[in-house]
Amino acid sequence: MKGKFSVALSLVLLVALIINTAYGVGAEKKLKVAFIYVGPIGDYGWSHAHEMARQSLIKKLPWVEFLPPAESVPEADAVRFIDRFVREEKADVIFTTSFGYMDATIEAGKKYPDKIFFHCSGYTRSKNVGTYFAELYQIYYLNGLMAGALTKTNKVGYVGAHPIPEVVRHINAFALGVQEVNPKATVDVRWLFSWYDPSKARMAAESLISDGCDVLAFTEDSPTVVTVGEEYTKKGKPVYTFGHYSPMQKYGPNSCVSGQLVHWEVIYRDILEKIRRKVYTNTNLENVDYWWLLKERAVELGGDFGVPINPKFIPALKEKKVTNSVFGKISVYDLVMKRLSQMKANPEKFDPFTGPIKDQTGKVRIEAGRRATHDELWNMDWFVPNVIAKIPR
Repeated sequence: MKGKFSVALSLVLLVALIINTAYGVGAEKKLKVAFIYVGPIGDYGWSHAHEMARQSLIKKLPWVEFLPPAESVPEADAVRFIDRFVREEKADVIFTTSFGYMDATIEAGKKYPDKIFFHCSGYTRSKNVGTYFAELYQIYYLNGLMAGALTKTNKVGYVGAHPIPEVVRHINAFALGVQEVNPKATVDVRWLFSWYDPSKARMAAESLISDGCDVLAFTEDSPTVVTVGEEYTKKGKPVYTFGHYSPMQKYGPNSCVSGQLVHWEVIYRDILEKIRRKVYTNTNLENVDYWWLLKERAVELGGDFGVPINPKFIPALKEKKVTNSVFGKISVYDLVMKRLSQMKANPEKFDPFTGPIKDQTGKVRIEAGRRATHDELWNMDWFVPNVIAKIPR
């Protein structure tokens, strides 16, 4: 009798298991996640880097349903796409990945209080809107050291997207690196007033070169500036370049010295896993602000992953010697490596934005021995003395 009962019970349990599996009973509900990009996925800059991070997590996070992203969304049109993701595609979490989406994201948070939003590069938060950023100023400083060492004309060029605090901060960090190894060098900035405009980027780069710049860095979401540098280098007029956000060394194997790379997947994974564990909810994000740097492995030095400096330029950087107050006489290559190691291990031990630092007018902005605060960096609206540029008011 017991045997028959056991068989019957087993059959009941088996049927229940089949029914539960068929109807998803007991299975974890997938978290629906959406992304809104300001540029095309193929821009090979900012939006491309976010998309590569999203793609890398699809297989790693099987409990997430990654909705097809919205790309090339004008900042003024963000609301319409947020509405679509919430109403039509039932997204649980939405990442808005451009500074200009900030106000729209905050409004969406009020409109959809049961959803979770994360805005990239913004500074305004609410109960269901957090902020995040993989900060690159440390990398820009390191690239500045190399730029200052390599320039023969003492004229370094910078193609800037928009004169917002993020870009200003990065230009200043780059210029501080240039100044440290080459006090005679200047950094000339040309504004594009666009995140993605290869034709304007080309014109700006060529204009800077015609004005004597032999080193170029930039904030624009294509490898155009690197390509221009490679073209001039191949013609016998060397122009050193530094990549931006994505691996660009392949576009300038004879021109691209290094660059700044980003690992958005590190931040996205941390956020999504904390949402899954209910660490983050739609009621507790007011103070959630990711500001991840080298120490958190959110950023990397290099024109390609795993290649901090293009090997072609290492001999020149080793040959260039400077006198440093901490390390004494040292090659620029070794200085870059030592500073990189310091900032990876303990950013408090060395930070590029440690005073005294003055602005273009001679006003002390960061006092001697003091490290700039997060808010000072996030709202930076002034340039250091060796920058040739104005911030439109």
